[in-house]
Amino acid sequence: MSRLILAGVFALPIAAGAATHCTADRIDEQVRVSLAYDGDTVTLIDGRRVRLIGIDTPELGRRDQAHQPGALAARDRLRQLLFSHQQRLDLRFDAERQDKYGRLLAHAFFSDGSNLVEQLLVEGAGTQLVIPPNTWQASCYQQAVRSARQQHRGIWALPTYQPTPVEQLSLRDEGFRIVRGRVSHLSNSASAVWINLAGNVALRIERQDLPEFRNFDLDALAGNTLEAQGWLYARSGQLRMRVRHPAALNILTPHPPAR
Repeated sequence: MSRLILAGVFALPIAAGAATHCTADRIDEQVRVSLAYDGDTVTLIDGRRVRLIGIDTPELGRRDQAHQPGALAARDRLRQLLFSHQQRLDLRFDAERQDKYGRLLAHAFFSDGSNLVEQLLVEGAGTQLVIPPNTWQASCYQQAVRSARQQHRGIWALPTYQPTPVEQLSLRDEGFRIVRGRVSHLSNSASAVWINLAGNVALRIERQDLPEFRNFDLDALAGNTLEAQGWLYARSGQLRMRVRHPAALNILTPHPPAR
């Protein structure tokens, strides 16, 4: 099905029978869904709410605010998938079962073994979201996103989700962004490691998250061109982004080691 892009709204492609790679190693609970609230949150028939692990979809507008581009398409696609599977889900919990809002946190599967989050990511319904310690299948979900980006599916066809060179950013450019820039240097503070990009942007890795980067050579980043995705915020005259997992980083041009 071809994509339709009108006024920032897209129609997600229908991927019937999509291959499943991010399979479940166990199922912890079988549930029935009463409503998909948005593209990544559902309400069960017993009233509990489930926040899907591994994905973040555009936000629906509240009160008089406009919907973010792609929000309705993501919600409607989730509703369509749930309807085609009789509103039933198999849940696989991760390290944490609840978030600070009291919602269940879970990976979701259908009875045929297909991974709901993987399918939404492959279709471009949202971006990958990794919040330690809930990192099961993070690498597999990352591959699903790469496929969607390469094919410009869903949100990846929208201007908001195109990489922005850090030199083009101003302190007003807060919110979700994919930024691209050269790593000028790394620095340390008492609470974090900082990846400084040329152009007044700094990526913050809190020390509590450093174990997630044990197989990622941070010291070798200087001189590389790096792409990072997350939420920019302005602080002390600088744009900053918290990075919690290597899945949020992509080295575009590895700098050759010195001889």
